Order: sequence, then structure tokens, then C-alpha cells
Amino acid sequence: MKLPNFLVAGFPKCGSTSLYYYLYEHPEIYLPKQKELHFFTYDIISKQDKGKADKEIKKFHIGSLPKYKLLFEDVEDEKIIGDVSPSYANYAEAIPKIKEVLGADTKIIIIVRDPIKRAYSNYLHLVREDRETLPFYEALQAEAERREQQYSDFWYYAFNSMYYEKIKRMKAHFSDVQIITFEEFIKNPQHGMQAVYSFLGADPSFKTDTVDTQFNPGGTYKKNTLTNFIFKQSKAKNILKKTLPITTSLKKLKIKLINKYKEQTPPIDPKAEAYLIALFKDDVAKLKRDFNVKTEYWNDAFQA
Repeated sequence: MKLPNFLVAGFPKCGSTSLYYYLYEHPEIYLPKQKELHFFTYDIISKQDKGKADKEIKKFHIGSLPKYKLLFEDVEDEKIIGDVSPSYANYAEAIPKIKEVLGADTKIIIIVRDPIKRAYSNYLHLVREDRETLPFYEALQAEAERREQQYSDFWYYAFNSMYYEKIKRMKAHFSDVQIITFEEFIKNPQHGMQAVYSFLGADPSFKTDTVDTQFNPGGTYKKNTLTNFIFKQSKAKNILKKTLPITTSLKKLKIKLINKYKEQTPPIDPKAEAYLIALFKDDVAKLKRDFNVKTEYWNDAFQA
């Protein structure tokens, strides 16, 4: 039985969805039809179910090794096998399990994004799903309490944007760690994918016709029957997803449909932005200093 030899390990709302579909197209790479398995963090995040719709979402996560192995039983001659689950970099407890099941030579890909834009995109995602009701600044202030109450970690807007210690931890345990800066990647995604393919040992000359498609565009949308069905979490929607996995073609169709109703994204509250600048400034400085993360396209406050 073949198992993953690489993981896309973090962070949510940094572009892992798009990367999943780009990787899926490569003939030398195998990915299961289900993304975001969260197997190596299951024991942690399965307990985080107190937020609205948290329990419904977690029904898709994989908790047992036999079930995890089943997802890779169709591997044929693909030499590169992956698992795209953005929770893996968030928790130190995942590392021993990764090393035990997959081995210490597992390659790790980590995508980072302007931490303020990532946090705000994360917030808007939950607003779209009709789960988050607080203004952004108030939601940031509620984060500590929500963590104590065991909301899903997708509600931890600031926590998910703190990268340095998590990357440092991954690099201490795995020798092959590739860090991708989201903003630089989307400026030339074809070049970015060539770098990813080379890192994984796949043919870097392969070109996918989906590379210019952003598969999780984010933002805000007009509320109507269609967008409510697409964005809101529900049992009916989950049943449909289980019986009809979202292929690249279906994902493109979904994007085409919802783009008709896309609205201008509201600007971030200046109070929330100032709060996050102060919170993230040291973390960003260490990312640049120790890991040479390219942050020139991030918030101007981080450029000093």
C-alpha cells in the first residue's frame, strides 16, 4: 500500500485549494479525490465543534488509518503521492504521527500569505457561510474565548496567521520544506508550479490549463438561493458532496456561477488592521530574517 510522500501542510485561506487542483492535473502526482483529510490532526480538531456548523464540516475528516489508506488504494504508477490538509502545520502534536505513518523524509509544502489579508479572508469565508455574525474587530477580540470554548480552529483568525514558530517547528523535523508566498505565486503561477513540481521530483515542464484559475476566490457575494446553497453548510449539501466529489470541471462551473453575484469586498476595519499589524509585525520580521520569506507584496507596515 502506497501512502503520501508529501504534504501541503498549511495554512487555511493561503491558496491550498488552488494548489490541490493544480497538483491534481499532473500525471505523475496522485491526490485523493477528497482534499483536506486532516488525518494527522484528527484527534485535535475533531474536538473543536462548538462553532456554528462545525460538526457538519468535520464529518468529512478522516480519523482512522485504515480509512486513510483506502483513499490511496487507487495509486497506480504515480511516484508522487500527496495529502493537502492545511491544519497540519498548526499543531506540534501532528508531527510524531506524520513521522510514524509516512516517515521523516516526507516533503512538506507550506503556503504563506499576508497575515492580515489571510485573517480577513478567513473571516469573510465564515461570513459568507452565515456562521460569523460579529464585526471583524470584535471577532478578533473573541478569539481567545472561542478557543477555550473549542470552536473549530477555522475561527482562529489571528492564530492561523502566525507562521514563524510553526514553520520553524516543521523545518526542525523535516529536511525538505518548501515555503511558497501566495502573492508572489499568483503573479506567475506557471513559474510557481514549475518550482513545486521540481521540489516534488515531478516533470517541471508539465503545464496545466487550470493554472490561471483561482479555485477559492473569496470575497463577498449577493445573497440569493444559489449562493446560499453553495456557501452555507448543511446536511443536504454534505450528502451531495459525498456522492458527487467536486472535480476540476465542477469547481470551475461553481466559480463561473457565483462570479455573477460577486460584490466588491468591503475594506478591512482600520481598527482591526492596526491591531493585526501590531500583533504580526515581529512574526513577519522573523520570517524575513530566518526563512527569507518574500513579503514585499504584504502590508506596507511590514516593509520597514
